[in-house]
Parts: sequence; structure tokens; C-alpha cells
Amino acid sequence: MCGIARVDWVMADQDANSPESQVSNGIGQLNERSLHAQIKDRLAQPGDAQEQVVDGYVIDLVRGNLLIEVQTRHLGAMKKKLAKLLQSHDVCLVYPLIMDKWIRTLDAERAETLRRRKSPRKGKLCDLFDELVYIPHLLDEPRLTLRVLCVQVEEVRSDDGKGSWRRKGISIVDQRLLDVVDEWTIHQSIDLLELLPPELPCPFTNRELAKATHLRMRQAQKMSYTLRAVGLIEQVGKRSRANLYDRAKCQ
Repeated sequence: MCGIARVDWVMADQDANSPESQVSNGIGQLNERSLHAQIKDRLAQPGDAQEQVVDGYVIDLVRGNLLIEVQTRHLGAMKKKLAKLLQSHDVCLVYPLIMDKWIRTLDAERAETLRRRKSPRKGKLCDLFDELVYIPHLLDEPRLTLRVLCVQVEEVRSDDGKGSWRRKGISIVDQRLLDVVDEWTIHQSIDLLELLPPELPCPFTNRELAKATHLRMRQAQKMSYTLRAVGLIEQVGKRSRANLYDRAKCQ
């Protein structure tokens, strides 16, 4: 599905502790978790420049006129930066989508592992709409490519009493890349139609979309909002109080 292919990675041979790699303006390496740094290093090729300032922004990797940015969360925070960079540069935005997660809990001093378990939650490509809902206006920018990496990660926590009450005071201190299992590249918004399941009725409601994609209702609403914002679906009526959507007639 979705043209997914296994990825062969090229490891960069750059010292992460060199002065050049320590540039930071709130986006650079000093504020990275391991997941961001590991993906960046795996993407890097010989000749790439890391942590370079372009148009006032620190860029993860510069490869000629191509700017490669790794964003592990909050794509909405990239709106202003992307809009500026896309005026004069090709940009590849790399987003890791977590498929499987292992949780390692350390003691308060982070010296000993107390336990390690696999999260029961399985990720899926449609989870991407949790982020795309914030940038639908950028998806058809001709200079933008979005690379979605399906990853397995280890989340490192510390039983230090400083974390959320939902985790009983356990803090999240890091995320580490274990493997990249698949990749999906979005060149333009129409590629997103591949995520509409063939069994989805036409027209459909958000509830029917949630059932067909195994998403929560709130996620299905984000998906339909995004697809509508880029003109791939349109509202065609109502069923009771629920909006009805279908593929746009131009598709």
C-alpha cells in the first residue's frame, strides 16, 4: 500500500561533538532528542553541510539547493519557516511516524533500568493527519517534498517524580531510533488519496471514515478537514446531523 519501500540508509561520518554541529537557535542540535539526531545522521550523505544558517534559519542538512529538515513533532511549528524557505529553495521535510514503541523506565538517577515493555499501540499512516491538519496549505507547494519515515523507537523515561500525573510522576527524557521499517514520500496532496480505504462508502461520514481507517473520531475529523482543505474531498450533503463527504469531482 501507498508505494512503501524498505529504505537503505547511509550513515554520516561526522563528529556530532564538533563545533559545527553544535549550532542552535531553538531548532539545532543542542535541543535535539536522540531521535532527531539519529535520523539526521542517517540521512546525511558525504558533502552535506549540517546545521547551516539559511535565510535566518538553522537547517539540519544542506545538499546543494536542497534543504533537508527533520521534524519529529509539531509540523505546525514549521509553517512560517517553510513558507520562507520555499520561496527560493527546494525543501525535503522528513517526519518520523512511530509504528512501534518500546518503553524503558529508568530509576531517578537514570543509572538502572527498572523495566522495559512494548506499547500495545500500533501506529498507522493515517496518524499522519494529526500533523498535516496544521499545514494543508503547504502540501501542494512545488518545491516541498514530505518524506514520512515509519519508525520503531524506544522511549526512555525516568521515575523521578517530576513527570505528568497521568504517568504517576514518571518523566519522558528521550526517544531513540531503533529501526526505520518503511517510507512514504508525498510529492503533492493528491498522494493522500491512497490513504482512503477502498471499502469506504461513497459518500461517507466522519464516523464511517473512522471505522474504515481504524482512527479515533477526532483523528477522522482531522483527516477529512485536511483532505477538504486541499480540495480532494468536498461536502456533498448531510445524513441526519452528520456531514457527508465524497471525492471532489475534479479528481
